[in-house]
Amino acid sequence: MTDWIEQLIAQAGYSGIAFLMFLENLFPPIPSEVIMSLAGYAAAQGNGLSLTGVIVSGSLGSLIGMTFWYYVGRWFSQERLRELVLRHGRWLTIGVRELDRIDYWFEHGGRWAIMIGRCVPTIRTLISVPAGIFAMPLRVFLPLTFIGVSAWNAALAWLGYQLGGEYQAIEQYLGPVSLAVIAAMVAFYLWRVATFTSPR
Repeated sequence: MTDWIEQLIAQAGYSGIAFLMFLENLFPPIPSEVIMSLAGYAAAQGNGLSLTGVIVSGSLGSLIGMTFWYYVGRWFSQERLRELVLRHGRWLTIGVRELDRIDYWFEHGGRWAIMIGRCVPTIRTLISVPAGIFAMPLRVFLPLTFIGVSAWNAALAWLGYQLGGEYQAIEQYLGPVSLAVIAAMVAFYLWRVATFTSPR
């Protein structure tokens, strides 16, 4: 996969980086760590790419991909989620009262979750769905998302730029972090199912 990513960046430049980061949000097996660090490395080699251009193009691609998941959440809607909670609250590990609390929290504190969540592997894409479900205004969602993904992409691209040919070390360090986040999410879900007491 790395060879394909490298070839697409070499051939398509900024548009290739944007396309890859868009795909990364739809198909998680394509890791942003590889795309952006490789793009940063390509910028260090010249190849008609600048570090700033790499960060901006990657962030625009991420923004488009995350907006897709936002609209998936808007389509699903809070009403459908409420129906699912009433029927399958135990397996969703949430009751109606808790759903209302989440709605309130997302309205008043969700902005920080959107921005900070963009820098957490796995969560960075998933956070777009509840933003859509709880109808965060698009005028709020878009700038916060762009700020968050720009910070994440800038860090990866800068590391790739500085590390040069050793850019793959980034994935070696961040890969276990992603797995740890997934494992923690699964463990937390199982604990919630086991301790869930009320369907409402």
